[in-house]
Amino acid sequence: MTVRLKPGISFHMNTLTAAYTPKKWSLAGLQGISDATLEMHFGLYEGYVKNVNLLNERLAGIRAAGKAAGADPAYAELVRRLGFEYNGMRLHEYYFDNMTTQPGEIGTGKLYNALGETYGGFDEWKKDFVAVGGMRGIGWAIAYYDLANGRITNSWINDHENGHLAGFVPLVVLDVWEHAFIKDYKPADRGKYIEAFFANIDWRRCETRLPQSGNGVTGKVTPT
Repeated sequence: MTVRLKPGISFHMNTLTAAYTPKKWSLAGLQGISDATLEMHFGLYEGYVKNVNLLNERLAGIRAAGKAAGADPAYAELVRRLGFEYNGMRLHEYYFDNMTTQPGEIGTGKLYNALGETYGGFDEWKKDFVAVGGMRGIGWAIAYYDLANGRITNSWINDHENGHLAGFVPLVVLDVWEHAFIKDYKPADRGKYIEAFFANIDWRRCETRLPQSGNGVTGKVTPT
């Protein structure tokens, strides 16, 4: 369906309202993260997908009617809420994607080298990442790759949308909202949950997130 706002200006409703479909994962039997926690967590993730689709539908309707206005509190709140719900959806996908029931060791490779070059060694990177994940509050710990200089930065994301580094690529994504571990660990034992997360990381999947240069070697990209 094509909607015309005024002569010469139109857009396709299908493009604006294309629905996201929840992803599925087979993660039963993770080390230190129970199946009950996973089932609850998958349900919460699906709620974010549902809300993203609902918000996109409502925003598309407002735009189709030509009523989008920054001064309208209702429109502004929908736009802001979309950032929360969308990042909640996408970060959970990164999180579940970077876990596996058949984890392997990381001791070599491009990701191992990149983490070590920035922090002085893999163990030093891990110590800092765990420290970020142990910060008070609800949010995410993310190891980001800086496209400008090839360095790794461990960052804290408040809620789902506050604190992302513009243009950086998420490599390792850890959910530290309490719903991610409260069935298995007390709030004061978040550190045990983080260690359980490390026991299940799919390092190969994380490594595929590293940008590739034209010759297949990890490289810096100069933003334009």
